[in-house]
Amino acid sequence: MNSYTKFFSLIFLSLTLSFQSCGQKNDSPKSNIKTDKTMNTANLDTITLAGGCYWCIEAIYQRLEGVVSVESGFTAGTMKNPSYRDVCTGTSGHAECVQVTYDRTQTSLDEIFKVFFTVHDPTTLNQQGNDAGTQYRSGIYYRNEEQKKAAESIIAALTQAKVFSDPIVTELKPFTLFYKAEDYHQDYYNQHGSQPYCQIVIRPKVEKFEKVFKDRIKK
Repeated sequence: MNSYTKFFSLIFLSLTLSFQSCGQKNDSPKSNIKTDKTMNTANLDTITLAGGCYWCIEAIYQRLEGVVSVESGFTAGTMKNPSYRDVCTGTSGHAECVQVTYDRTQTSLDEIFKVFFTVHDPTTLNQQGNDAGTQYRSGIYYRNEEQKKAAESIIAALTQAKVFSDPIVTELKPFTLFYKAEDYHQDYYNQHGSQPYCQIVIRPKVEKFEKVFKDRIKK
């Protein structure tokens, strides 16, 4: 049994259903994500991931040791410079996603993917809980062969181990462009944690992450 099989066989819990849409809109705070400017940029790598509402995925990766920045935005569509409203129509082709930049000396692509497949359901096509539409699809957008092979490997391992009762439908495509979402979408959970969507949908996902990866939470 390989490491992926052992890992996911032990940690998978039932996914929390969503009760509202992440389309709720509020005031527009600026993102407070900061990067250590003294860091050796040669050690940094970036991966783009889609797993439903980007507020959820953003909040989780912000808490993972080794991640230096997370940006919410859109990718894999055909419309240039889309707005959030454009993407909500479902006609832009874009997925809500996060762009995760991490320090390879503190975390790994392997761990990034383990978190990804723990905190969202990769078997529901164009949907996470009550958030439905092509913009909420599951996707990995790789920048090089290393990222592609790592993604293929974990998907194959999860499938072989039958971790999920349904087939994995995660979209695996080469990265093209990333469009950063409006400022009020950045750092959303940290800014608006008391709001209903944050409490009902995001918080359980964050708590699940903190339970499974308790030794990998940022100090």
